Amino acid sequence: MRTTEETEGFDGEASNTSMISGASSPYQPTTEPVHALNVLGGLRCDLEYLRSYFGILKAVEVVLSVIGFICIETVMMCSPCGGVYFFEFVSCSASVVTGVLLLIFCLNIHTKVPHINWNLTDLGNTAISTLFFFLSSLVLACINQGTDAEIAAVVFGFLVSGVFGLNTFLAVRRYRRGNGSQGAAQANDYIRARTASRGEMEARSEIA
Repeated sequence: MRTTEETEGFDGEASNTSMISGASSPYQPTTEPVHALNVLGGLRCDLEYLRSYFGILKAVEVVLSVIGFICIETVMMCSPCGGVYFFEFVSCSASVVTGVLLLIFCLNIHTKVPHINWNLTDLGNTAISTLFFFLSSLVLACINQGTDAEIAAVVFGFLVSGVFGLNTFLAVRRYRRGNGSQGAAQANDYIRARTASRGEMEARSEIA
């Protein structure tokens, strides 16, 4: 018959063994949130960007641009056709370029090409798209045959112009904020370097 001390010893060893095995087990529960999903080629889909203002705006821009392009493509006859061709070119170009940028930011491809200023690239695309979408929609609104497809294209054109305009405003704010923080960092580095050089000069003068 075991004594009380032996029983307590066995219980302590068993609890320590279970704690060690639990700590070394690779199947530990985790509470870390998932911010990205693995996709083909080792790339990762950034879910946080898709939920951000810029991700949502870009998705809306692509959808509205594609809808506007589909509407203008259903126009069978036009006279004159300058407004139709202009809107067709703008909607197709904007949907392709914005869609490519959306994929680049979602898959974090821009982090692999750091020498490109992606904020400035995004700002340029949104500003140009805003201008040309507004102009093409205005021209199509003035020169059309009054068909349902042309009217729908004009409506979606002005809508996507507004979305691109909002995106441009936010992109300008982000670009200015980034330049301001970069300038402050450079100023801090300059002050730090000047302070260090003064310290070296004072130390040399004291030694001399």
